[in-house]
Amino acid sequence: MEYTLKNRLLTVRVSDHGAELQSILGADGVEYLWQGDPAYWARRATNLFPHVGRLTNGTYTWNGKTYELGPHGFARNLNYTLVEQTEDTVTLELTDSDETRTSYPFAFSYQLRYRLENDTLSITFRVENRGGEEMPFGLGAHPGFRVPMADGLQFTDYKVVFGAPCNPRSLDLSPAAYLAGTDSPYPLADNAIPLRHDLFDNDAIILKDMARSVSLVTEQDPHGVVVSFPDMPFLGLWHTPKTEAPFLCIEPWATLPAVQDVVEDFATKQPFFHLAPGGVYENTWTIQVLGQ
Repeated sequence: MEYTLKNRLLTVRVSDHGAELQSILGADGVEYLWQGDPAYWARRATNLFPHVGRLTNGTYTWNGKTYELGPHGFARNLNYTLVEQTEDTVTLELTDSDETRTSYPFAFSYQLRYRLENDTLSITFRVENRGGEEMPFGLGAHPGFRVPMADGLQFTDYKVVFGAPCNPRSLDLSPAAYLAGTDSPYPLADNAIPLRHDLFDNDAIILKDMARSVSLVTEQDPHGVVVSFPDMPFLGLWHTPKTEAPFLCIEPWATLPAVQDVVEDFATKQPFFHLAPGGVYENTWTIQVLGQ
């Protein structure tokens, strides 16, 4: 099932499967969100919980027991229930079940609240620990945007511009796309990353120590997006490696994948969240569209 938010500038559609964005459509007919294509990436804007990225051997430990958990967790693969809907908001919820407890033995509520205001869509993650013990978790977002957004333009006509001067560092990846445990300076050109397909031949670019807002723009067309993530310390940039995929994922992350060959203990994993019984955690990020 899909839910629609609409105002004079934008029409936004959200699916109950994965609480995943399906469309950000401008009043002028321009689609900003990647529309999915199995030839490159069939998804559109996945939500990552209770872990971001890959785990070594697809496993982690908790209280001496080993659990299996797939890449980016399970929240992107399950159906959500409707909590509330108005003309400009929708809140969807995933709660623990027999299925989730086999890979993540905690009682939880994981909600996504989408709110449309003028040219900006805000997305709030809300996590509640409904169990009787500390609950570890990670989370992040994985939205894809069309590049190019206008006919006649190329991927290389676009750039990612940081919202403030910064000197980001790149978290180095192993050949298997796990964290290597090291980082290095990531050079910018006039505080921006000019896009090229080969930037992603070795998988994602994962940055830290950067501005918490980036714009995907071109000088040749007014359409673009600004992604702001004030409480997310990491940013992933990705498209399907070794392809000319016509999209870019701009991924605000609060936590990180596993280090190569390290089976993570969720009790000590860093950076990670540890929520006390009854505790609630919220984190809001936004997508502002340009050109409407």
